Order: sequence, then structure tokens, then C-alpha cells
Amino acid sequence: MFKRILLKLSGEALQGSLGFGIDPKVMQSMAQEIKEVTEMGIQVALVIGGGNIFRGLAASTQGMDRSSADYMGMLATTLNSLALQDALEKLEVPTRVQSAIAMAELCEPYIRRKAIRHLEKGRIVIFAGGTGNPYFTTDTAAGLRAMEVHADAIFKATKVDGVYDADPIKNPKAKLFTKLSYKEVLNKDLKVMDRTAISLCMDNNMPIYVFNMTKPGNVKKILSGEKIGTVVQE
Repeated sequence: MFKRILLKLSGEALQGSLGFGIDPKVMQSMAQEIKEVTEMGIQVALVIGGGNIFRGLAASTQGMDRSSADYMGMLATTLNSLALQDALEKLEVPTRVQSAIAMAELCEPYIRRKAIRHLEKGRIVIFAGGTGNPYFTTDTAAGLRAMEVHADAIFKATKVDGVYDADPIKNPKAKLFTKLSYKEVLNKDLKVMDRTAISLCMDNNMPIYVFNMTKPGNVKKILSGEKIGTVVQE
């Protein structure tokens, strides 16, 4: 069913219990999980947020120019991408980082055909720098890159078990959705991905699997056909 997936990780997930920055134990655990997915013969592309280091939107609400803040957020995603590349290569998983912003000494520029070729050769490709444009989130970057490299689905990693009708951390009676359409997500204003990303996925019929990344093995279980978390599709 799946040949190639795009895994979207939040920057906050990398900070673990530290509250800021990168927790090496969390990074190692994620790298191990991703390695096990590649061992199933699945081609994996990744997009990582930068919220553990810098949140552009939050800074812009406090008076910083939105474009400047967003570019700083893109640099934060690059730091996370390089850290994950290091963790994966320590496990002997060949990995390439491609950035939407040119940083020749650190990583490759984003070239769609080159990215697809890397994936075909069994390398993991981490897309850094968001879309390369301010005012767009890494969720939108994930949707865009998934479409460009012809991924079969987006796997959106979260800290809870899927999409709920309320915040399950604040409300223990919150109801978990197992299936949603794109229009339901937009109409109910559910916090799956931002509205631009959801609209992009809807227009191109890209399925989104939302699951809990803190529970080891969840990605493999979904790939094996188990019903875990929430799936968003028509």
C-alpha cells in the first residue's frame, strides 16, 4: 500500500522533557524508529519544525517583523534537520538534507528530481528551511514536498493519539476521531495542520495519518495496516 511516505515531525517533540533545544535521547529514539521503517522497504522523506528553538509566529506577535521571524524559524528547522541527519547516520542510515534556502556548506539545495533520486536509492531525505518563503508553516512545506516527490501519504507525528474534538490534555472526555474528511477538519477548525496545508492536501487528495510519535512502533503499525490514530482523506 505504501511505497514512499513523508513524515512530519514537530520541533517541540525533539525537546523531550528539556523544554527547549534537542534532547539526545528523544533524537536517538526517533532515528531508531525511522530506521526500522526504512528496513520495511519504505522510502522516507522528512520535514521537521523548529519550535523547540524558535517560533517565528510567536516572535512576530511580540513586535518582530513577520518575514524576519519566519526566516529565523527556517534556520531553526535546519538545525533540527542536521541533528537528525547525524543521529540517523550514526545508525548507518544514509541521509541527505536538502534546504529551501541555499546553505552550500551545510546541505544540498532543494532540487525535486535529486530528492526523488535519493529516495529511490534508499536514502532518507530531510527537507529543511520550510518552503523557503515567509508566511508559510512547516505543515505547508510538508504538504508541498509530499506532493512534489509523489509520496503516498503524510504521516503527522504528534504528542497525543490523534485528532480530538478538544484538547485531550485539558479535557479527559475529549473524543478521538478515527476518520475525518478535509472539509470536516476545516469546518470544525480542528488542529491537524494549518488551513493552507489542509487545503493543499484536499486539492491533491493527499491522505494524512495523525498519530502519537511518543509510542514506539506506531509508524510501522500504520504501515502494516493497523488502525491507529486519525486518518484524514476524502
